[in-house]
Amino acid sequence: MPSLAQMTGSLHIHNFYIAKLKAKQQELFGSGPELAMLLDNVAAVLSEHAVVLADDIAAMDDD
Repeated sequence: MPSLAQMTGSLHIHNFYIAKLKAKQQELFGSGPELAMLLDNVAAVLSEHAVVLADDIAAMDDD
């Protein structure tokens, strides 16, 4: 099982890339709607994983 520090770092990385994907999605929305939708889907998957990581981190903090 990863350490709390590793999980926190992973959560920060997830959040960084989610922000990058959303920014790029906004750039491409007019010129490439299919790509913008794909980026939105990838951001949604990363967001779901970030929620699980945050829950796991909270559970480890409680211990």
